Amino acid sequence: MSEKKNGIDKGLIRDLANILNDTDLTEIEVEQDDLRIRVSRAGAMQYVQAPVAAGQAFAPAPAPAAVAAPAVAAPQDNKNAVTAPMVGTIYLAPAPGARPFVEVGATVKEGQTLLIIEAMKTMNQIPSPRSGKVTEILVNDAQPVEYGQSLVVIE
Repeated sequence: MSEKKNGIDKGLIRDLANILNDTDLTEIEVEQDDLRIRVSRAGAMQYVQAPVAAGQAFAPAPAPAAVAAPAVAAPQDNKNAVTAPMVGTIYLAPAPGARPFVEVGATVKEGQTLLIIEAMKTMNQIPSPRSGKVTEILVNDAQPVEYGQSLVVIE
């Protein structure tokens, strides 16, 4: 069934990690009796804390790490960067498997759709604020983005 060692239920930890992956949550915490387990994908190492009986050794076990998409480094303070007007999920193409709206090296016109940000189940087309050449795309397809995050550089 589940692997227990010194009161820690590894099966429960695996189940919680799977729930994180299935639901795109970043953290989940469960408390049963005097046992509390928190699993997080925040990047920092999290520890499972279990009650320690007298004379029992306790070694914290790190929570399972989530696999993150490769990060694309964004230039700092790039005045030519188009930034995210909202929090959401980026899509570089109008549909899965379709050609992206823009590619590096492409010339865009003001108002042309650069990408889509899905926010609250609504697909929001993000237009180019100016005409120019796309020199960098700073996000990956289906990547979550924050408000103000640099997305595309147009020179």
